[in-house]
Amino acid sequence: MASLPNSPNTNGKQVIIARYDRMRWQALFGIFIGYAAYYILRNNLLLSSPDLISHFHFTKQDIGFLSGTMLVAYGLSKGVMSVIADKTNPKYFMLIGLAMSGVVNIMMGFGTVFWIFFFLCILNGIFQGMGAGPSYVILANWFPHKIRGSATAIFNASHNLGGGLIAPIAGLGIAWLGQNHWQSAYFFVPVAVATIIAIIFYFVGLGKPTQEHLPPLNEIITNDTNSQGKADDINTLDYSTWFILKNYIFTNRNIWYVSFLDAFSYMIRLGVLTWLPLYLLEVKGFSKTEVATTFAIFEWSAIPSTLLAGYVTDTLFKGHRMPLAVLCLLGVAMAITIYWISHSLLVVMLSAGIVGAFIYVPMFLASLQAIEVVPPFAAGSATGMRGLISYIVGGSAGTAFFGVLAEHYGWDAGFYFLFFAIIGAIVCCYMVSRGLKVSNKRST
Repeated sequence: MASLPNSPNTNGKQVIIARYDRMRWQALFGIFIGYAAYYILRNNLLLSSPDLISHFHFTKQDIGFLSGTMLVAYGLSKGVMSVIADKTNPKYFMLIGLAMSGVVNIMMGFGTVFWIFFFLCILNGIFQGMGAGPSYVILANWFPHKIRGSATAIFNASHNLGGGLIAPIAGLGIAWLGQNHWQSAYFFVPVAVATIIAIIFYFVGLGKPTQEHLPPLNEIITNDTNSQGKADDINTLDYSTWFILKNYIFTNRNIWYVSFLDAFSYMIRLGVLTWLPLYLLEVKGFSKTEVATTFAIFEWSAIPSTLLAGYVTDTLFKGHRMPLAVLCLLGVAMAITIYWISHSLLVVMLSAGIVGAFIYVPMFLASLQAIEVVPPFAAGSATGMRGLISYIVGGSAGTAFFGVLAEHYGWDAGFYFLFFAIIGAIVCCYMVSRGLKVSNKRST
């Protein structure tokens, strides 16, 4: 880690560095468990889809519409809330969103008709949008570029942990309460777990360094450079939100390239994850227990791959994120093919795990690259822009549009759509890499 220059106040600065070294990992732990709780209150709707169909007579198109509606609302909210997060204490911003999402999930537990779920999905999407922006604000303001890839990889595993936890949480809920109380198992029990996590987050989570009585990061780490070869500048000079959006987001080509890379990646991820329960039940003949296991495998397999990706791009690729993203997208194409054509329980589970392990890498690298092509004071705004496009375009396509294809043209049409998204993602990787080279030439 870079050290501060020698001065008469060296002892005081060493104390600051020691405190910073300790607190940055505490800040990371806070957003890790906080964001995992967000996903516990988001993926439960996906896992409940077979019961919504069997008990309330929803159709595949209805499930796709609900999922797509929540993701569109989430994308819009993420775009707005992440911009606001740049100007707030990210800890309390996250807690408010998590608490309100819990209230909405409790109401879902009493829902019985489509339009109730439609309204609640919009509300849940809005409050879920308060989680990502504050998290990336924390990462950009506590971790220098040299280790930001590894730190972001650790954080990024949180949504895999939370998304995968919903299957065993709901399974234990059904085992405890009985199948007749499936709504309680899918909605009330996850809220109870998320509440416990929120209480822990309240006591251990942190805001920005300046909100914790520390200097800004660029005064603690003085020789760190970002992926464009420039030193991170956290002195905002009280820039307005519009000034940041106009000068660092809307006119930044690299943000647009990264955002559409993320959108195509979301088409793939959500096209598989959203429809995994129904597809495996209808086509592959899995039991509900086997479906829940595969769901958890899909999410949890991404944890080691994402952690490794952060380290590899920090070290082996020297901060260049896109080559590894392309390699993983090629792996996704092969794994989806096997997932599609095989009827072996073991092979389908393994291929789903490989898809999960690989698809989360380009998503993680897109989120990391987004906060590296802007100054840290614009990290929330960059995250909001990426999230807006990812969920409006990618989220709605991977859920609602995939559902229409599966309903009217069969499951095969959905898989052809996934391969189109893979090609689009690879093209975007090239554009990001090319855009960064152009930016580097202009800065030298």
